[in-house]
Amino acid sequence: MNKPLRRIAIFCGLLMLALLIRANWLQYVQADELATDDENRRVLIDRYAAERGDIIVGAKAITDSVESEGSDLKFVRKYKNGPMYAPVTGYASQSMGMTFLEGTYDSVLSGQDDRLAFERFTDVVTGKERRGGDVITTIDPRAQEAGYKGLVELGARGSVVALDPATGKVLALVSTPSYDPSTFAGNSLKESERFRALGADKAKPLANRALRETFPPGSTFKILTAAAALEHGVVTDIDAASDAASPYKLPQSTNRIGSQAGDGVCDKASMKTAMQYSCNNVFLDAAVKVGADKMRETAEKFGFNEDVYSSDLGDLRATKSLYPEVLDKPGTALTGMGQGSLTSTPMQMAMVTAAIVNDGKVMQPYIVDELRSPDLTSLEKHEPQVMSEAVSESTAEKVREMMEHTAKEGSARKALIDGITVGGKTGTAQRGVNVRDQVPFGWFVSYGVKPDGQSVAVAVFIDPTDMDISREDISGGSLAGPIARDVMTAVLQK
Repeated sequence: MNKPLRRIAIFCGLLMLALLIRANWLQYVQADELATDDENRRVLIDRYAAERGDIIVGAKAITDSVESEGSDLKFVRKYKNGPMYAPVTGYASQSMGMTFLEGTYDSVLSGQDDRLAFERFTDVVTGKERRGGDVITTIDPRAQEAGYKGLVELGARGSVVALDPATGKVLALVSTPSYDPSTFAGNSLKESERFRALGADKAKPLANRALRETFPPGSTFKILTAAAALEHGVVTDIDAASDAASPYKLPQSTNRIGSQAGDGVCDKASMKTAMQYSCNNVFLDAAVKVGADKMRETAEKFGFNEDVYSSDLGDLRATKSLYPEVLDKPGTALTGMGQGSLTSTPMQMAMVTAAIVNDGKVMQPYIVDELRSPDLTSLEKHEPQVMSEAVSESTAEKVREMMEHTAKEGSARKALIDGITVGGKTGTAQRGVNVRDQVPFGWFVSYGVKPDGQSVAVAVFIDPTDMDISREDISGGSLAGPIARDVMTAVLQK
């Protein structure tokens, strides 16, 4: 063979080798990636080729799948009480993708999970239509409805979270304003326009305020400040007078901070009285005496600065609640009353409250109890997990004593329920530096305990941006307190 022909043969051989390598690379290395790529139309067609499994609340399906018309995507998702449950279900949209439980458990709901391989095989053999598995949630439908109805009737942007303190079960997860996932579940141009309109809405209906947004927790954080002061020995007697003057002079500053209850009540008040009337001076002083490091340590044991919402089932995703890493004395003082650069999700404040009920133990929150196959076989069952021991049992008991006194004799009376032991704490949170003309955020945390020991912890957050309301209505708990009471009643008085 002459030299030019040999070169051509070698070149062609190299081309053939490159093609073989590329084919094997696609077939064996990139196969899974390509098979699951959302841009692969075949993936989308297969995902919606079968009736999707259901998300279950209180033994009833809150989702459905109906046959679509004029599309190669056979089934489209529908939702029952869509706006009420949207923060739980998320959405499964043929054009916009998936979020929350729909996205996390797509493989089970669509029937493509490896644990359903045998059922897929038997369906092929028997000629049955494929169907996805079900996701069984921990949500209490009565509690969810009570929280949602309360916020909607106020016309408020806000959130409600209810937890079972003993297990970490999420009993209610509400965010308003909300949206109906059914309105953009398909892939038409009109549905895409609806989704974009929701995204452009200033009220942010697509936002999950319970998990994905953080706010200064205001005076509700005082229950954590009290726990830190007791745990670290700064306060040993909750009935003893303090040395915290009112108004309180911030360290290294000329600023003095008063309390709505007035100096006559708050000056040198005991911690129990300070909780009752929400006296800022006592908690500012307590935070300074505990110190930034120990305040942060206690906050982190309750879940701040941690990714605490992802259980083994991976069903919760949330923004971190933050206790600042670096604080001077004035900044530390402000965190004592839930202000400064401190931020929290409603879920986090519900966790703090639940831990106080649960003798100081923080349970890992979870919203999915079980995954089931179409034939009702259990694929996976969640078991409660202790996340941390935030404070001792004796500390938790003393904080409960103060919260229950606040419910009976103080600012949390709106949450009282006959026959139920109730503890509570109101809260207001300033929005920033220039707050003179702004109505603050409203908070309310509470718990209820039945004589048989069954309990529930609730956090209610209200953003009054769209409301014509006075500061007094927010700070007194007159709006959020009744919502918390209704949610607790729904759980405990069945």
